[in-house]
Amino acid sequence: MHWAALFTCVLAVSVMNQVSSLETVTANYGETVKIPCNNGLLKAEDIDIIKWKDDTDSSILVKRAGKNATIGDNVNYKTRVSIQEDFSLVITKVIMADQRTFTCLVSGNDILEFPVQLQIYKAPSQPQITNQASVMEIGKMTVLAQCRTEGANPAAVILWIKNKATLSNSTVVKIITTKDVDSVTGLSATTSTLEYAAAKEDIDAKFICRVQHPKSADMDSSPLNFTVNYPTEKVELQVVSKGPFMEGDNVTLKCTADGNPPPTSYNFYIKGEKKAVENSNTYTLRNITRAHTGEYKCSLVDKEDLADSKQITVDYLEVVLSSTGKVVKKLGESFETTLDVKASGTTQTSWKKDKTKLESLPKFDKLKYSDSGVYEGVVTMNGLVKTKTFELIVEGAPVIKKLIKKRGDGSGNKVLSCEAEGSPKPTVQWSINTTKVDESEYKDGQITYSITLIPKVNLTVSCTVSNALGYDVRSINVSTIADAVQMDKQDQTDEYGDQTAMVIGIIIGVLLALLAIALAYWLYLKKYRQGTWKTGEKEDGSAEESKKLEESQKADV
Repeated sequence: MHWAALFTCVLAVSVMNQVSSLETVTANYGETVKIPCNNGLLKAEDIDIIKWKDDTDSSILVKRAGKNATIGDNVNYKTRVSIQEDFSLVITKVIMADQRTFTCLVSGNDILEFPVQLQIYKAPSQPQITNQASVMEIGKMTVLAQCRTEGANPAAVILWIKNKATLSNSTVVKIITTKDVDSVTGLSATTSTLEYAAAKEDIDAKFICRVQHPKSADMDSSPLNFTVNYPTEKVELQVVSKGPFMEGDNVTLKCTADGNPPPTSYNFYIKGEKKAVENSNTYTLRNITRAHTGEYKCSLVDKEDLADSKQITVDYLEVVLSSTGKVVKKLGESFETTLDVKASGTTQTSWKKDKTKLESLPKFDKLKYSDSGVYEGVVTMNGLVKTKTFELIVEGAPVIKKLIKKRGDGSGNKVLSCEAEGSPKPTVQWSINTTKVDESEYKDGQITYSITLIPKVNLTVSCTVSNALGYDVRSINVSTIADAVQMDKQDQTDEYGDQTAMVIGIIIGVLLALLAIALAYWLYLKKYRQGTWKTGEKEDGSAEESKKLEESQKADV
């Protein structure tokens, strides 16, 4: 019997006797696949003929027991198929045309049929972005980009992601996806177009095209950024320069708008006068004065109702001191200085003399040497500081306040001290020759000059102090050591005599006071008795009072 007739008979019998369940085998595109016959459980001794065919009934391969396999005439498989010992069909370099059902027909003790579905998989290519826009407009649907992936089976899925959130069709999102199959390879390509109506918050949004496929991990495109255009809704005027502002400063104003792209030109209103600025958003006020205090405004050129304003205050602080430099006054004169302050706000004034704080503005009814010094007036206001100073010099002719003598440390020494005051600093001239003159610190117009000497004879020493305004002279008697001792004793005696005289004087004074009191009392009583006689009334006890008065007078005598 011819083999073709035999298998025709086998096919009819198999349909009648057994229909096997459909098994699926998967393979990657371009690789080799093994399609089993009854899962490789057939025994060679039970088989006479094995035949593999496709779903078009085209014979692919026939294997008879004890003979080599015979390849069919199908050009698609002639060079790519073979059969293994377990009767599995092997296909190399699988293509999309191989994605079909292959059937294994077995003739032996029984006639069996084992169909197997071959599924081909091919991972897609990386996503490719085309037709990418650069600008989005608020509220306007715009085609942002197209994303395409190719060479896949089954066809890949494309998703659009914005800031990690998957987009889907809505009033502001429109996604159009198309799929096409390559006529040569049979592989699929997927193309997705994203249309989007932007909002203001999309300024920094990032969009991603994501490709998904069962045979590969998710593949993302590089993030897509777009410029969002929207009209200006708000204008803001900024004072770039930091205040507080003083006269002579420069102040820069800056106008900004929240639109995108931002305007390139603005109007600045300087004290009510409009100044158009092209290709810039700043305007600088130079060398400002107090007259610049006021309101400043900026606006769009083509939409002047969109504007903003700021108040600028120019602080000023003028201080004029009536006394400047060095002020020379005479001892005992009066002196007062004035401080004229003009300011834009409340000021505070403080005074110092030689860095020592004063309680009030310098004012003197009668100048002393100690009033000399450097006076500093400090006026402050809102961080502004003005300082004015003058030096007061009190001058006067020198005057010797005291010329004294005392014993020195050495035997026979005498120390003469001449205390003087005056300004400028007085110089000293002694009437005797001396090799050394000591002087104290010159302070507040006062100075002391001292000399040491050993007098051999009694003499008179003069101290002369002078400056450009005059001089003063005072003399003192200086005795030898022996005379000095005698004079000291005499001084002590005189001192005791003086003390005695003073005691006697005190006693006499007390007696005179008592006498005066008694006399006053006697006159009072006499006047009182006279008044009684005039009324004609007899005064009780008048004789007794007269007696007491007489006794009092006797006691005083």
